[in-house]
Amino acid sequence: MNLLRDTLSIFWRFLALGCISFGGPAAHIGYFQKTFVERLLWLSQDDYGKLVAVSQFLPGPGSSQVGFAIGLHRGGLAGGMAAFLGFTLPSFCLMYGLAHYMQSPTSAGWMPSVIQGLLLLAVVVVADAVLTMAKQFCQSWYTRCITLTSALLLISFSTIYLQFILLFTAGLIGFFGHQYFVNSTQVSHQTRSYHKTWLALFIFALLFIASIFIQANYGATNGPILSLAANFYQSGSLVFGGGHVVLPLLQQNIEASLNTEQFLFGYAAAQGVPGPMFTLATYLGAQLLPTSPLFGAIIATFSLFLPGLLLMYALHQQWAMLSARVSIAGAMAAINAAVVGLLLSAWVNPVVSHGINQLSDVLMVIILFAGYRLLKLPIVLLILLSISYGLAWL
Repeated sequence: MNLLRDTLSIFWRFLALGCISFGGPAAHIGYFQKTFVERLLWLSQDDYGKLVAVSQFLPGPGSSQVGFAIGLHRGGLAGGMAAFLGFTLPSFCLMYGLAHYMQSPTSAGWMPSVIQGLLLLAVVVVADAVLTMAKQFCQSWYTRCITLTSALLLISFSTIYLQFILLFTAGLIGFFGHQYFVNSTQVSHQTRSYHKTWLALFIFALLFIASIFIQANYGATNGPILSLAANFYQSGSLVFGGGHVVLPLLQQNIEASLNTEQFLFGYAAAQGVPGPMFTLATYLGAQLLPTSPLFGAIIATFSLFLPGLLLMYALHQQWAMLSARVSIAGAMAAINAAVVGLLLSAWVNPVVSHGINQLSDVLMVIILFAGYRLLKLPIVLLILLSISYGLAWL
């Protein structure tokens, strides 16, 4: 009975936060700190800081991984799942409702104008993500070279596996050349050993291999559900750097099944809902499986989140020990630099190439950028401004 009560308590706490957590991953982490560290005292500041550090180095949705880990800390695996479900449910419902409306004939008249307005906001949001991540991850000549090389290759060649190859190559470069990417005197040395949750790592690896096999042997026509799960699981396994990086990965994996305007509209709309940005998968899953949109939304959302949750479950206790190795720290530094290049290429194409069509669009992007980055206006206000601009051209 105590387990059930604690699990429900975790669920309701995270559900409440999922309804009001606007502002993206950084804001979510602030909400968690205020609620679970300062007010409820569920964990110490030091423990919370370690969980945040793990989320920065693992692929997956950073804030959702932190929330999941808080649930694990409080109530074991049941608590972790309750935290994930509670925090994700509000944005899942909103994005599914949007996808359902988009499929309605009544949306055909004015929706293209709304899409155009939100595409301009996507230009601003991705540009801000590139600048922020570049400032954090591209502080040396070596990391800048990896970023620019990755961006140029991805802009020049459009293949699904190129992104995986670049991330893997960057990891190898950082692993063997770690002295160029990290200062060994700044890496703490941990000797404490933890029980390794090998089962979660095994499941993660097995599903990743299966996703590659399914992509190679099944298409959207002869295996739509398997293909949907494989595409979103593989994307979730490679999303280093937060929610914005899911844009280029998913765009590469599903570009043949969904037009760019639909895709970017979902991405822009995901900026305006509370909770994790990864619920973009909810919208896309419903669009990609129109015969069973709710099932498609559930499969896509679960598949995109699952890799990050498995890795967090496996590594949240022993990350301090792993990250103390300079070779691992070097690999992560190089991968993060490649991720910035990946996001930069996505900003060029498809975001800018499909979002900006005329001179007034450029002026609107400048206004939105000033409001977003300089004036720090609420994202909801910027969404309304973007939509108003789009409707003005009706």
